[in-house]
Amino acid sequence: MTDLFNFSDADAANKMMRLARQIRHANKKYHGDDAPDISDADYDALVAQYKGLEAAYPSAAPKNSPLNDVGAPVDGTALSKITHAQRMMSLDNAFSSEDVQEFIGRVRRFLSLGSSDIVALTAEDKIDGLSCSLRYEGGVLVQAATRGDGSVGEDVTANVRTIADIPQTLRGDVPDVFEIRGEIYMAKADFAALNERLLAEADDPEKARQFANPRNAAAGSLRQKDASVTASRKLRFWAHGWGEASDVPADTQFGVMQAIASWGVPVSPLLTRFETMDDLLAHYSSIEARRAELDYDIDGVVYKVDRLDWQHRLGFVAKAPRWAIAHKFPAERAETTLLGIDIQVGRTGKLTPVGRLTPVTVGGVVVSNVTLHNRDEIARLGVRINDRVVVQRAGDVIPQVVENLTRDVERPAFIFPDHCPVCGSEAVAEDGEVDVRCTGGLICGAQKFERLRHFVSRPALDIEGLGEKSIAEFLELGWLDKGPADIFRLHQHREELTRRDGWKDVSVDKMLAAIEAKRAPDAGRLLFALGIRHIGAVTARDLLKGLSDIRILPEKAHELGQWMADHPRVLGESDGKYTARKVEAIKRILEVQTDGIGPAVGEALVDFFHEPHNQALWNDLLSEVSPPLYVVESRDSEVSGMTIVFSGKLETMSRDEAKAQAESLGAKAAGSVSAKTDLLVAGPGAGSKLKQAAVLNIRVIDEAEWAEIVKAAG
Repeated sequence: MTDLFNFSDADAANKMMRLARQIRHANKKYHGDDAPDISDADYDALVAQYKGLEAAYPSAAPKNSPLNDVGAPVDGTALSKITHAQRMMSLDNAFSSEDVQEFIGRVRRFLSLGSSDIVALTAEDKIDGLSCSLRYEGGVLVQAATRGDGSVGEDVTANVRTIADIPQTLRGDVPDVFEIRGEIYMAKADFAALNERLLAEADDPEKARQFANPRNAAAGSLRQKDASVTASRKLRFWAHGWGEASDVPADTQFGVMQAIASWGVPVSPLLTRFETMDDLLAHYSSIEARRAELDYDIDGVVYKVDRLDWQHRLGFVAKAPRWAIAHKFPAERAETTLLGIDIQVGRTGKLTPVGRLTPVTVGGVVVSNVTLHNRDEIARLGVRINDRVVVQRAGDVIPQVVENLTRDVERPAFIFPDHCPVCGSEAVAEDGEVDVRCTGGLICGAQKFERLRHFVSRPALDIEGLGEKSIAEFLELGWLDKGPADIFRLHQHREELTRRDGWKDVSVDKMLAAIEAKRAPDAGRLLFALGIRHIGAVTARDLLKGLSDIRILPEKAHELGQWMADHPRVLGESDGKYTARKVEAIKRILEVQTDGIGPAVGEALVDFFHEPHNQALWNDLLSEVSPPLYVVESRDSEVSGMTIVFSGKLETMSRDEAKAQAESLGAKAAGSVSAKTDLLVAGPGAGSKLKQAAVLNIRVIDEAEWAEIVKAAG
């Protein structure tokens, strides 16, 4: 562990910052989007690494630790919001019997208990569902909310009223106010039936929406604006605790849960009370053994101190109670043979290796494909075709290989391709990145649709009437095979197009007129439209401020590529010094002054125009369009000379469009708030930038006020 954390404070701070971003991204994907992209085990590993760094370098730790986050914010929800009367917390995790023993030891030490004092605990299976709070007043259900970020959740009252497990009125003698907390879930059998129904109802079975797992199905079904959709899908609920209460019907956790069950609310059938560590762990092992047989997904067992007076004394840490812990199950694994490795090319050009396996059952699911992530992961595992491997499946993410059992057997190594298997273009990894990407761009069949959709989008060439459906249709007909230049040749297919279903003379002519109107496109928009990596709308304009004529860009890219070939990093030269030399060359060759144009942009230009395919595509495009020289136009306005920051969600424009507007008004658009900032334009979800602006007494306006400033400038 000493070597692992042998960092300077600055390095530790940077590492924690990167880990915090990964943890918060994972939280959003799991809790907010219901679409996790890493396994529970990988998430737990990120948290453990962050905890270790935070403990080792407390002075370098950020003030807003991701370990204090609960769930995910609900800013983007279509549902109204509810502020919880009492915060809905999360749970700390245990991964071994030693962790559980340490948890009980901490409880004893905190309460100053003697060796003869018995710490009774409840134990119940931890269901993999969506946390929900049910508020009853006078025994009548008046409000239901998701957990959200623990403080603010989504109002799902109407939807919850359709769930048969949840009584509208509690039975018996109940407190005036009692908030029951638990999990909304979908049984495995109901999940399978729902996917079958969705498949049967789809017009095109290949495009039928299918939920990945019961939790996603439950979350997606509950978060509906139309409660009738929720009612059509069989959701279930069981309680595991409570929040605000005018009175509590017992003095133990187990007693209150029995009371909740007597009121007509389901609780876990496996909820049991134990007084010894051995009995507790035996119950854990029993549940783990039955896991595959249960008709609902679980990922561990939750232990809670039974006595409520002890719970009150123990209290809470930042996001979790000291009196409870989740004993997680290990990820489910199986052995099989790696039959082959295929390379898939994504819409952004990323090359992803996918292992083909001898089918094997892992956690009740037959697995025949497995992600190998990237080139570095293949090298780390040393996997080759015909190796015996251990496959892990945790949660609902794609299974992954965690161990190569035959790496010592002599076999030819797998050679990761250096050219795209789809279009033959070079495939490269940028400095500091593990992902290998195809440089083919618009000529790559795997990327073509997404690239063309971007080319005609509003921030790019903004061609009205040419949307996703039309692009897909024209690609299928072979009318866009050569790339974006073919868009300007669509007029050659006018007669054929008017005879196709869904097209009429008026709509065809309107689309063709919109295309013709873009034959002299703004050079900045045209460069952005090409979809070259790292070159957004603002960067495209920054590049052209110096060059002016977009036609010389390939020549400049080749000149820059030659400089890079002639000036490699010399022996002993630091990364920083070489980067500085490279930046100086980029600014000189590309004639740019802004600090926003650095090595990533320069190398992306070199890679793009190095490909003969892209050079041919570029020449073909310039045979159809004639972009004028790029001229920086700015007009006097009330914000001329100011530094402006845009934050939060903008409703009427993209962030790049907003920055372009600022520049056209003689202002500078910055990415972060500082003492040099003059104005913050804040949309919903502005967050930390809004708080920083308040601290620095910076003027803040909303998007509507910004639109008035732009309008006033003419």
